[in-house]
Amino acid sequence: MYAIIKTGGKQYKVEEGQILKVEKLLVDEGEDVVFDRVLTIADDEGVEFGRPFIKDARVKGKLLENGKNKKVIVFKYKPKTRYRKKTGHRQPYSKVLIESIER
Repeated sequence: MYAIIKTGGKQYKVEEGQILKVEKLLVDEGEDVVFDRVLTIADDEGVEFGRPFIKDARVKGKLLENGKNKKVIVFKYKPKTRYRKKTGHRQPYSKVLIESIER
């Protein structure tokens, strides 16, 4: 059984027991998370598609940790003008354990 959920402007295919890295959620570590924007659910009975979301469907999970990804270096350069600018960015994320998929 799997589901396709939408969170943080992205879509993810999730299964029970899967650990998922999503855009940062405003939830503390160890708390429960509910994703109610479920696009598709597929199991032994068949596949159900939402228009755009499936009504009363939820994916429950537990937030394991909040953190930051590796640093990405951004270097801007313009030749012949002595313009150089070096900055970095670390994107925040949340790691979620998917516990159940409910219809």
